[in-house]
Amino acid sequence: MEETSATSQITRKPMAASAASSRVELRGSGARWGRALDPRNNSMNMIRLGLAAMVLFAHSFYLAGAGEGPHLRGENLGGWAVAGFFALSGYLITGSRFTNGLGEYLVHRVARIYPAFLACLAVTVLVFAPLGFLRQNGTLAGYWTTETTPLRFVFSNLFLEMKNYDVAFTPATVPFAGSWNGSLWSLYYEFLCYLIIAAIGGLAWVRRSPVPLALAFGASVAVYANLPAIMPLLQDTDFSLLAKLVPFFLGGALVQSISKWVGLHWATGLGSIAAAVLCIFAFPVWGGQLAGPFIAYGLLWVSSVLPSPKLIRIHDVSYGFYIYAWPVQQLLALYGVHNRGMAIYILSSAAGTLVLATLSWLLVERPVMRAVRRRRKASVPAAVPAAAPPEAANESLSVPADSPAEAGVTTAGRR
Repeated sequence: MEETSATSQITRKPMAASAASSRVELRGSGARWGRALDPRNNSMNMIRLGLAAMVLFAHSFYLAGAGEGPHLRGENLGGWAVAGFFALSGYLITGSRFTNGLGEYLVHRVARIYPAFLACLAVTVLVFAPLGFLRQNGTLAGYWTTETTPLRFVFSNLFLEMKNYDVAFTPATVPFAGSWNGSLWSLYYEFLCYLIIAAIGGLAWVRRSPVPLALAFGASVAVYANLPAIMPLLQDTDFSLLAKLVPFFLGGALVQSISKWVGLHWATGLGSIAAAVLCIFAFPVWGGQLAGPFIAYGLLWVSSVLPSPKLIRIHDVSYGFYIYAWPVQQLLALYGVHNRGMAIYILSSAAGTLVLATLSWLLVERPVMRAVRRRRKASVPAAVPAAAPPEAANESLSVPADSPAEAGVTTAGRR
């Protein structure tokens, strides 16, 4: 749920200077309000893990057949968590684009989101779906030839766009049948956002001034606000979902573009949170999208003041948590755990998901990212020291978030 560490515009400050750094700072020839985000001392990973946990919590009601769960202005908590992923991802990914060439940027984006996604597809057809098939049929005979076949599931979803959610007619005997991973849909749209920033982030005007990204953000909000009039002409679900998510991503990108002049300060942090709430409640349909920059800034400010355990700062399991939560919950539902009460179902789901997320981080995500960094380091002539890339500040390159995502510092969404 995507997703890089803090950008080169985020400068490190000694801990002893943190109080003074909350005042206006001088940076180059311009003045900055507030302090820069310390790329090694923040709670971004913890915030993104919390957003992934919100997604798990929200999905629990659907997957247990217990209704839709808590909603805010027509959107469940999982939807708002995805919005947070995209807002943070926009900030971090734009920083990566501003400090990397196009080729390097795309290598980082693919390396962060794609290997773990492929591993998740493989784990689905080799572990989750066989267990589900065995539970439903009492045998594995016919598993590899029953539609949707395991190989078809992998191949049809190979390029991030989820076209099939079931494997060999599993899961069937659960409240939410026919889907092994309903969370992966957002990764396709996150990567489309990466490509948008790849295209416009290479323009000199975009790098120099926040105006282009402000205009792009405003246009994206206008498109979503007028979606009811546009959709009869397009009749395309992909467009409607992208239109819903792009304003959050561009809102984060806009915050990145003004970070040269506007740092993190408690006054603007609290003001952004208040402004986000005001937008959401004042404009019921598109207020969340309008709040994109405020959501991004508010989360960044919180990450600068909220303490985080060192273990979480070093190890970013939020992406793995996001992509494995749904299949873990479906498997538990196949075995009737959801009938033992929502608290037991949610806690057992979180525990199982955390195990798989940790394995994904240690065995797939971190090794791939380290290989990418070693490759970049080896490609730089020894006589010319390379500026540390944004990702070097921590282990993670993105969020898928995100996804989630791209998602962090470390960061779906990628995350």
